[in-house]
Amino acid sequence: MRVALVHDWLTGMRGGERVLEELIGLWPDAEIFTLLHVPGSVSPVIESRPIHASFIGRLPGVARRYRSLLPLFPAAIERFDLRGFDLVVSSSHCVAKGVRPPGAPHVCYCHTPMRYVWDLYDDYFGPGRAALPVRLLMPAVAAWLRRWDRRTAARVDTFIANSAHVRERIRRCYGRDAIVVHPPVDVERFRPAATREDFYLIVSALVPYKRVDLAIEAFNRLGRPLVIAGTGPELGRLRRIARPNIRFAGWLPDEEIADLYARCRAFIFPGIEDFGITAVEAQAAGAPVIAYGAGGALETVIGWDGRRADATGVFFDEATPEALAAAVERADRAPFDPAALRASAERFSPHAFRQGMLDVVERLVSVDGDGAARVAAEGQAGP
Repeated sequence: MRVALVHDWLTGMRGGERVLEELIGLWPDAEIFTLLHVPGSVSPVIESRPIHASFIGRLPGVARRYRSLLPLFPAAIERFDLRGFDLVVSSSHCVAKGVRPPGAPHVCYCHTPMRYVWDLYDDYFGPGRAALPVRLLMPAVAAWLRRWDRRTAARVDTFIANSAHVRERIRRCYGRDAIVVHPPVDVERFRPAATREDFYLIVSALVPYKRVDLAIEAFNRLGRPLVIAGTGPELGRLRRIARPNIRFAGWLPDEEIADLYARCRAFIFPGIEDFGITAVEAQAAGAPVIAYGAGGALETVIGWDGRRADATGVFFDEATPEALAAAVERADRAPFDPAALRASAERFSPHAFRQGMLDVVERLVSVDGDGAARVAAEGQAGP
């Protein structure tokens, strides 16, 4: 069976790319279709597959400014010719799910509907976030993108959401239901250090919805050491508002990130995440999580209420620096059990992800005598 894997872009290793690695493990002969590929930016597992990039990847300087080309993404994804493939699996947080399937079954693993034009428009294009010309143009562009995004949901036979939080967002944005399969976390890469050190940690892309600015404001007040590992378009703005107790470590290889998880006092998770792989990785390394009490964190972190022996973190309920600072101080009093932290992380193993994906595909797809896949009657796409 020939399988096409469609992924938004390949510019670095983040949660979506970890999912893509596992999809390649399920279908090792698959070919990858993506808007943009920066060679060497992703793992050898991904780089080893045939990678077909769109015309976006041939534009000058695109690796630095591809996010500004958002209005071109639908045309780019629709131009892929997937004839000859028996199964299409998209890994989508932007436009990958809008690919035109060639009559083959299409399963979309949805990290989220396009957050820039649905729930988080103001975080990306509001005052202070974008230049005036962009703010003037984006209302019309965003309205068109929302119509395209909703219409092309009909090209998907089955949606798989990475969390119950995203399942609800799919229902609201697309009018479609989804099956929840949590993303894979390679918990075996993480172990706690013998002693924890006196610093707090964020591992994140530096983009608006991650709310790293909220954490910086809280730690400016607390004066406690905070290490921020990651890079992104918000880096310059965040540096300007941070005090000397906050260190920007930039992009780090996996082994250095694992070391920081193992040694940090606690992990800070200030935004509303679709799922939040980093929070699970932190727990696997024995680090409690201080998280905003919304979104995927409610599915991955067990909040301390003063009694629970299996607690793995502390929630704060208001997205303010004061609430986050108070949660940091509450976490100091919580008796976290390393065994409970590890057990919580192990719920999200790669094996559980692979089995969940195969179960969905086997229900959706039946195979004819000549080996060609077709959509089972109960799995057909909606209107």
